Parts: sequence; structure tokens; C-alpha cells
Amino acid sequence: METRRQLLHIAVGSGALTLRWLTWPQAVLLAIIAIAFNAFVLPRILPQVLRAADRTRSWNTGVILYPVAVLALILVFRHDLPLAAMAWAILAVGDGMATLVGIHVKSPALSWNANKSVAGLVSFLIFGSAAAAGTLWWSSPAPVSAWLLSVGILAATVAAFAETVPIALDDNITVPAVTTLILWSTGDTQAAVLLTHLTAQLAPTNTLVWSLMAVNAAAALLGWRAGLVTGMGSVTGAAIGGAMIVGGGAPGWLMLIATFLIASGTTRLGHARKAAAGIAEDRGGRRGPGNAIANTGLAAWAALVAAGLTDPTLAHLALVAALATAGGDTVASEVGKAWGRTAWQITTRRQVPPGTTGAVSLEGTGAGAVASVGLASLGAAVGLVPIASIPLIGLAATVASLLEGVIGATLEARGMLTNDVVNFVNSAMGAGLTLTAWSLL
Repeated sequence: METRRQLLHIAVGSGALTLRWLTWPQAVLLAIIAIAFNAFVLPRILPQVLRAADRTRSWNTGVILYPVAVLALILVFRHDLPLAAMAWAILAVGDGMATLVGIHVKSPALSWNANKSVAGLVSFLIFGSAAAAGTLWWSSPAPVSAWLLSVGILAATVAAFAETVPIALDDNITVPAVTTLILWSTGDTQAAVLLTHLTAQLAPTNTLVWSLMAVNAAAALLGWRAGLVTGMGSVTGAAIGGAMIVGGGAPGWLMLIATFLIASGTTRLGHARKAAAGIAEDRGGRRGPGNAIANTGLAAWAALVAAGLTDPTLAHLALVAALATAGGDTVASEVGKAWGRTAWQITTRRQVPPGTTGAVSLEGTGAGAVASVGLASLGAAVGLVPIASIPLIGLAATVASLLEGVIGATLEARGMLTNDVVNFVNSAMGAGLTLTAWSLL
């Protein structure tokens, strides 16, 4: 039955091909009809398409989330429907084939998720990329550029790995969210500008960049030797630092290092007290690869996107805001656990012990806001963002951290999301709120 379910999942993806002829209002109307059909008709005429666990739920089942995801893709890319078609194809074919091959082909489990297999991941990479390329070619009225094709394959690749993250959130949410982030953020990127930037940055004569690369590698090694990060955390941090140097130069790298030092330093504050209470960070406070990606991965991506823009203002705002949010949130959490006298569950407004998932304290929130403003000020000092953006970034970071408390008290507390995923969402919210407010004001 799971095989039939996934074949249906893939077959429905053929609807992406119709976006070649439809206008976006027509596509929206059909997606709404599909949602209503899957909600009220399909369970009655074909109840076996629902998994046993889904039959007691109403709107959070895969058959509902699938057309809802398609509707969201159409609305986001309403002025460029070939991108919506490509993202839809990645969801349908990539995710569907990963499950099918994972069921029928024996292969080792992934080291970070025993419920996912190597064969499933490879299948997503192959079939998702092929579906993205084919759908883009079919849907585009003009010849497809090599740049846009490579972005589609990149989106499929990132989505394939995101699908293997050990969380309980439905793939019909995670896969479209990741592909949308990749495709939307690169919408204004110009291949020629990016190539020129990379050529200049990586030129053998660019002593500044290569010196920073050496210092970055040494810093990652020292962080591991000092017990601040794990071995894989050191490798991941070095890779993110390298991406930041290439995309954001010395200013971006300084922002990254400052965020890391603030986060690591506050994690060590009051460590004995936090350990005695059982609320200290795992591994003695050492940061792993998940921590690095969750807190700084989005900023590194923004730096690379900025390298391909003629006007990188918004990308640099996203870079600084993402780091200010991640750093401020870590400070808020660690200070609150160490010295917070009273903590409240943000969803119930009830007093809870410090360190409770989703809890906030006055001391922690204040310290986090100060840290966010400090990091935003550093971003302005090194020339990445205007001085006028400092209070905006600080406010957006604080609001995002409070919203993260809601997510932590609900989805994370129920085991649907890991702390690393919540932290990534937090930095994305901080960047998103900053960009939205800056564009409006």
C-alpha cells in the first residue's frame, strides 16, 4: 500500500507540467479544488490512501498538506510559474522515489537518521534533480540558462538532505520550504556577477582571502582543541567560515567569529550551576555540526547570494540579521538558564523551571536583545549594513526569539522538531522580519 501511495504521490506531480499553460489565478483555483477534494472526497472513495496514523487526524495529513504546499508554491512564484513547477516536481518525484527505493532496495542506514537509507538519499538526489531539470525545460517559455538549471539541481540536492533530518514534520512541508528558500533567494543572482566575484576572491594573488582561509582553519582547529566544538563541528564550522570568507570577505568572517565567540562564551557561563540542574548543553557545551549549520548556515548562504548581486544590500541585511538573531537567542537562553530568577512558558504564561523548552526570562531576554544590538552594531561598523538598520535588526531578532519560544513550547516540546531545526527557523525568522521591515520602511 505504501508503494501505491508513493506512486500516486509521484503521479500527481504530473500536474506541474500544466503550469506551462495556466495563469497563476487558474493554478491557484485548481490547487484550492485539490485541497477540498483531498479533504472531503478522497478519504471516502479511496480511504486506503491514508496511513493508519492519519485516519484519526483531520487537516495535518499528507494528502492535505501536499496540495496546500503546491498552493503555497504557486502563490510565492506566481510571477515565475516555471519555478513553482520545478519545486513541485522535486517534491513529487524526489521525495516519492526516495521512499520507494528506500522501501525496496536494501542499503545501510544514514548515520544521522537510522530511519533513512543511503539508497533513498541517492534516489532523491538523482530523480529529484532530473525532475527539476526536465520540468524547468518543459515549463519555461524561453531557453533555460545553465545558471537556472544549476540552481534547480542545487535546490533538489539541499531538499534531499533536508528530507533526511530526523524530525517528525511532514516532508510535504520541509521539502517545499527548502526548495522555496533556495529558488527565492537566488532570484536576482546573476551568474556573471557571481563568477567575477569568485574569480577575484579565489585568485592566487589575493593574499587577504588566503590568509583569512588559513586563520579560519586554525581557528576551527583551536576551537576543537579548546573543547568548544566537536570534531565534526570543527570541520563544519571551517567550511561555513570558508564560504563566509568567499562570499562576505573579511567583514562577513568577523561577524561569524564574533557570533561564535559570544555563543560559546555564554554557554560556559554558570556551567556548573546549569549542569547540576540538568539544563546544560550536551557534550559539555561543545558545539556540533548541527549547531553550526542551524546558527550560521543561513548567514553563510546569504553571503554567497550577495556575491552574485549588483546590489547586495538586502543579502547583507539578511546575513547580519541571521547572525544577530542566532547569537542573541543563544545569549538569552544561556543567561536565562544561569541567572534567570523567574521563567515563564510563553504559550501558557505560567511560571516554569529555567531551561524549560520554550521558556523565557526577563534576564535572558534583556541579555539577548543587548547581544543582538551589539552584533548588528558590529555589522554596521564593518560596513555590511547601514547604521540606521541597527535598531531594526535588534528588534527583529528579539521578536524572532520570542516566536521561537512559541515553536519550542509546541512543536519542539512534542518531538516534532529538534532544537537545531528550531534554531535555524529562528535565524530565518530574524532575517525575514528584518528584510520585510526594511523593505516597508
